[in-house]
Amino acid sequence: MGQVKLENIKVYAHHGCLEEETIIGSHYRVDVSLSADLSKPMFSDRLTDTIDYVHINHIVKEEMKISSKLLEHVAHRIIERIFSEIDLVRKVKVSVSKINPPIGGDVEMVTIILSQKKDVS
Repeated sequence: MGQVKLENIKVYAHHGCLEEETIIGSHYRVDVSLSADLSKPMFSDRLTDTIDYVHINHIVKEEMKISSKLLEHVAHRIIERIFSEIDLVRKVKVSVSKINPPIGGDVEMVTIILSQKKDVS
């Protein structure tokens, strides 16, 4: 088993429960960690045998474009897309952070983290 990580994907998006958040938008950071059997690409040296991180980045950017009230909702959509589009993935962990959230204090970011294993019955 191996891991592929994409760290600090920077996105400007329009998520939040407040109307102003969805109008003005905010900066976000997304981190994705994937677990998969990477033994085949270790020897084949072929992109088609592994997890293409360009594809993962594309999924994150597309899902972050869709406005949601909750970061949990966005993270869940990212996980579902990864599982549906990349068969090799067995486990996904997604962190979505809102930079400088409007919560009435000096807070660098708020982060939600979701992880899920693929049901391979």
